[in-house]
Amino acid sequence: MGLRRKLDEVFSQFRPDCALFSGGLDSAVAAVLTGCKKGIIVTLGEDAPDLMWACDAADTLRMDLKHVIISRQQALDALPEVIAVLKSFDPAIPNDLAVYFGLKEAQSLGCRSVITGDGSDELFGGYSYMQSIADLNEYIRRLSRVMTFNSSSLGRHFGIAIMQPFLQREIIEYALTLGQEWKIREVNGDIHGKWVLREALKGTLPDAILWQDKRPLEIGSGMTLLNDFFDTCISDNELIDKKQRYGIDFMNKAQSYYYEIYRQVVGDIPRPGQDEKPCGACGAGIKKDRSHCRVCGWVEGVLL
Repeated sequence: MGLRRKLDEVFSQFRPDCALFSGGLDSAVAAVLTGCKKGIIVTLGEDAPDLMWACDAADTLRMDLKHVIISRQQALDALPEVIAVLKSFDPAIPNDLAVYFGLKEAQSLGCRSVITGDGSDELFGGYSYMQSIADLNEYIRRLSRVMTFNSSSLGRHFGIAIMQPFLQREIIEYALTLGQEWKIREVNGDIHGKWVLREALKGTLPDAILWQDKRPLEIGSGMTLLNDFFDTCISDNELIDKKQRYGIDFMNKAQSYYYEIYRQVVGDIPRPGQDEKPCGACGAGIKKDRSHCRVCGWVEGVLL
């Protein structure tokens, strides 16, 4: 298969010290095709959805897996540093916390390079919302020109090289030649994104890894439990007051908490420049050819 040859050519160029490893398809592909034998998984608390998958996949791939257990207080204490690095109060910060602690552990282990599966979902239709996009090919084409990943910024913060094979030009160009039918298909009654990627790794990865459902990192790591915490400690009236006081249409209570940290460690929200338009939620500048605000996470056309 053409994709498998392309994957082998590109991934063989990377020799990472370790992998950010969830046991999901993308991190398993990254590990097996680079021969990486050391992985790190981060969970909030002692258990989380990813843990069983990561342990099983690590056993299958004969990887040495380090499980990093983070307490809620550790996660809260890390928020100022993460928000200062990313200059963002995106409600997806829990996802970044998992990456932050994984890279922090990699640094403590003396790792100088870490591999991720960044870009696979974007290029091969891995997100469930993509199933309802009429012209998925054009959407992915536009996305491929602007997608960036916070793992890169966090890697620079820790002095670690972030290896992202799926973002290499050869993989991106190949993915853009594939029609929607190669990316999203129904298999045994279930709809799967990244169908062509799963098929390309048949015989290399077991079916249990190949055909598992997508688990977003913040859910798989358990970091979204932070949202439950903020929902209990911030009242509905407090959220309304914060929206009125700051003039920001917060998506949830957690985001209002992140914003108050943002004010302390970053400062004012950057206003739009000459070639920018204002974000519909926080007023930050967004380049006119883009629809996503990197400051607050707002996406144009999505109701809050």
